[in-house]
Amino acid sequence: MSRVTITVNGVKVHGNSREPLLNQLEKAGFQPEYQCRNGMCGACRCQLTTGAVDQQDSMAFIAPNEVLACCSTPKTDVELEFSYQLAQQENKKAI
Repeated sequence: MSRVTITVNGVKVHGNSREPLLNQLEKAGFQPEYQCRNGMCGACRCQLTTGAVDQQDSMAFIAPNEVLACCSTPKTDVELEFSYQLAQQENKKAI
């Protein structure tokens, strides 16, 4: 499946199963927190409430059902919850 739906804090956007979630969220106009983009800092940590991801090895601590958006690629439609409200650019549209 190359096309997936990513639901972020209740907002649905189109995504794919080839790119890390962080990149896809940025393309969709969201501004998630991050510092390193390689799994070291854990700033992009979010709760995976539904779906499955491929997550590369990382150094940052993650709790059960958490993923790092910078090194996780969706395998299926996913639902994510960030512990903060994500800013979203006005010129991007959700589905």
